[in-house]
Amino acid sequence: MKSINGTNADSILIDLEAVTLAELMARAEAATLAHHSALVTYSRKVFIPLTQLCRDVCQYCTFATTPAKIGKAYLNRDEVLAIARAGVAAGCREALFTLGDRPEDRYNAARSALTELGHESTLSYVREMAEAVLVETGLLPHLNPGLMNDADYAMLRPVAASMGLMLETTSNRLSEKGGPHYGSPDKLPAVRLEALEAAGRARVPFTTGILIGIGETRLERIEALLAIRESHARHGHVQEVIVQNFKAKAGTKMVNHPEPSLDDHLWTIAAARLILGAEMTIQVPPNLHAPEELAVLLAAGANDWGGVSPVTPDHVNPEAPWPHLDVLTKATAAAGRVLVERLAIGPNFALNADEWLDPALAVTVRKQVDARGLPVVESWRAGGEELPPALPQSGETCSTPAIQSIIDRASAGDRLSIDEIETLFRADGPDVAFITAAADELRSKAAGDTVSYVVNRNINYTNICLYKCSFCAFSKGGNKDMRGPAYLIDEAEVGRRAAEAVERGATEVCLQGGIHPDFDGHTYHRILTAVRMAAPGIHIHAFSPLEIMHGAQTLGKPLEDYLAWLKEAGLSTLPGTAAEILDDEVRAIICPDKVTTAEWLDVMRAAHSVGIRSTATIMFGHVDRYDHWAKHLLAIRDLQEETGGFTEFVPLPFVHMEAPMWRKGKSRSGPSFREAILMHAVARLVLHPLISNIQASWVKLGPEGVVEALRAGVNDLGGILMDESITRAAGGQNGQIFGPNRMADIAGSAGRGIRQRTTIYGNIGHPAKETNGVCHVE
Repeated sequence: MKSINGTNADSILIDLEAVTLAELMARAEAATLAHHSALVTYSRKVFIPLTQLCRDVCQYCTFATTPAKIGKAYLNRDEVLAIARAGVAAGCREALFTLGDRPEDRYNAARSALTELGHESTLSYVREMAEAVLVETGLLPHLNPGLMNDADYAMLRPVAASMGLMLETTSNRLSEKGGPHYGSPDKLPAVRLEALEAAGRARVPFTTGILIGIGETRLERIEALLAIRESHARHGHVQEVIVQNFKAKAGTKMVNHPEPSLDDHLWTIAAARLILGAEMTIQVPPNLHAPEELAVLLAAGANDWGGVSPVTPDHVNPEAPWPHLDVLTKATAAAGRVLVERLAIGPNFALNADEWLDPALAVTVRKQVDARGLPVVESWRAGGEELPPALPQSGETCSTPAIQSIIDRASAGDRLSIDEIETLFRADGPDVAFITAAADELRSKAAGDTVSYVVNRNINYTNICLYKCSFCAFSKGGNKDMRGPAYLIDEAEVGRRAAEAVERGATEVCLQGGIHPDFDGHTYHRILTAVRMAAPGIHIHAFSPLEIMHGAQTLGKPLEDYLAWLKEAGLSTLPGTAAEILDDEVRAIICPDKVTTAEWLDVMRAAHSVGIRSTATIMFGHVDRYDHWAKHLLAIRDLQEETGGFTEFVPLPFVHMEAPMWRKGKSRSGPSFREAILMHAVARLVLHPLISNIQASWVKLGPEGVVEALRAGVNDLGGILMDESITRAAGGQNGQIFGPNRMADIAGSAGRGIRQRTTIYGNIGHPAKETNGVCHVE
């Protein structure tokens, strides 16, 4: 039994009840793990009970009350913001507005209060308060204001990351006299189904669900789940489905009504998973079960705990306090799963924020998430000065056996599939440590235990460029732009700087620049000649594939001929920059006028064919996904298998601070630290045994981050980079030079030795020394 595609509720019930509960749960859990892996999400939020007045009289509800009992119809602005700010202080990211349905239709007190607040309706007031919370605190509002139509959703959509309405049931029987919904016009199934449809038409990320144990039959539960599935199939808007169990509450007419058993709840969770499919998020409120019951709820097919607040109670179930997050973490781990935060908007919707959110809100969400659509919770960012978070300790999860199988294939030198590589990138919790340990073991076998580096100088001879790459803060389009003026260094000065680099102990000079409108193929030849005359013995590591392509095209030369001509002039190796992401879907967004994936690979293939070796890079963490990363790694591996010309692979985390596309709200804020470390580890696994050297960028990761990378499969720290300028232009804060002494300190912190190398990983006869921060050769 896989996901259930049938639409006949009677036959589905027969199928579900034909197997044991244990078998049903096993199938549901397998479906859950196949799509969501070991991750279990929750939202760290505050609950804002804007009003507890409601025109409905549900027989089980203690949230709704009367004006005489509550004294005040609505929270005022100061009270709302006080709750929100308390949430910010506690690390919350969501503000859930919970309230009764249109109380002004029933109570004069509500109408009068709204008039004093300057509003005609509760929904209008909700909009004002949601906007206030969003603008003044940054919390993402999730709105549960009851029944709404197309116009209501359109009004609220600009201030809400998501909205919700529990369907509860599609049984009209429960709204008849004596039923739990009798006298509650908003609980009629037809009007709730229409509200669910209207949310889909309005493109609102939506939370809905069923309430079990209020007198419905299992057949009626299936009918409700099918109705949700059908609406989602039409609109794609349901981000999660709650399977909530009824709890009898004192002071209600259903105080003595029997609650559903744990087994009944487990059966319904499993049924929901199989009916709604592996991709759907199935949520179970963790405060409605004893802590020792939580793990088994996950085993039934749930993958989300909903909102958990460190600040406010569950106002709908005040008798059931939230479990402490450490209790929830342990219970989740007991099920072999990993607890991670999410936003008010589900991860798949967050990754497609332009489709599902108002433009301004889409920018807010995009800047918070990683490539999974989950929030980056640490303050560390690539190129910044903040310390990285501690990585998880090793252990096992439900995903570990599958990850072990992938690692075994990689260690044997097999070519992994895109799906397998994505599985590695999605790892979290103990599985991250498992992957990094495996990569580091492979590093020791393939590259030894000594960390290497090269003494080099960067010469970026111009920042004027014809191209408009949306990630680049280095390129200047006029006399003055971000982070300094435009410049062009002449060939004599390039030569002088190369000679000075030799005096300071450099064995390599790295030459790259923008595509200046006056440059042609002769320009690069003249630059090489100037360097070779000024510094005859230095290794010239120069020109990105974009520069090579530009030079060859301007002279009408085949790539091989042009590269051979440059080699004769002194070109030694090529830097593997301009690769960004080797997938044209991404390149169409971030560098549409640059070399294509095929052209980048063609330049490298041509270089290798004439005896010029090169590095390979990836610049990740912006608009890309894990499948793009996988395709990039496989493209590098495949070309290396063909030519053997790559000397190393260099992951370059996107530094966002001054990048134009980030400033315009078009990209994420760089990778999370988990993603950055996994990129190095996964690269080691995917490229084994074809590329032995994996390099970490101290400019991007910072000193502490580099130490972690050295424990995750990295064997090289790159160059000391005298005069690094490209990352600094993007907002990087880690300086322009990282001398031999600091290189040794970093290696020592990882328990490793250090050696200076040549560009192509040979040994140096007379390593450079450092005195008072200046390199020199004794």
